[in-house]
Amino acid sequence: MSRIVYCQVLKREAEGLDRPPHPGELGARIFQNVSREGWNQWLQRLAIIINENHLSTADPDTIAVIENHMQGFLFGEGDYGKLPPGFRPPGAKK
Repeated sequence: MSRIVYCQVLKREAEGLDRPPHPGELGARIFQNVSREGWNQWLQRLAIIINENHLSTADPDTIAVIENHMQGFLFGEGDYGKLPPGFRPPGAKK
């Protein structure tokens, strides 16, 4: 039986994750409050953020930046998590 959570991204009940997707307290919070679909939306946004800002996940300082974006996108906290300024999806008209 699937676990149902009230997803903070989708603003409705949806199927929850199988396990915390991130370590520590933030991972536990995500596990309790974000659905699979909401997490997948975050992963798509994360790819954009990493590529547009030329971030390296091997850099420890980048992890803090990613976590700020994660909290902004998933929970609406702070000014992070939005699409980078000037971002245009591939194929979009200029």
